[in-house]
Amino acid sequence: MSRIRLYLDEDTIKTALIQALRNANLDVVTVADVSKLGYSDEEQLIWATEQERVIYSFNIGDFCRLHRDFIAQDRSHTGIVLASQQQYSVGQQLRGLLKLAADKSPQEMVNQLVFLSAYN
Repeated sequence: MSRIRLYLDEDTIKTALIQALRNANLDVVTVADVSKLGYSDEEQLIWATEQERVIYSFNIGDFCRLHRDFIAQDRSHTGIVLASQQQYSVGQQLRGLLKLAADKSPQEMVNQLVFLSAYN
């Protein structure tokens, strides 16, 4: 089974998390890596989908709305993972994202909105 590939938005780009995910052999890129700092959430989701990446964000309100809008408009995305910034340490985020990557294939993430809490 192939593994999901992550795209971390501006809220989630913590050096320790990125390095830990990469050390665990997860394919991760950030908005900074691809020069997309300051782009809108919709533009980020579209880019992630074009690149077949699951976006990870703390921006719960906007990405819940985008997910709902995409589904209502019969548009597809490659998956959204959301977490509360105040709720999780870097270690907890790492464990949750690794569990998610072990549990879900890229195909299973299509059009899915997942909360990290389901994997902690």
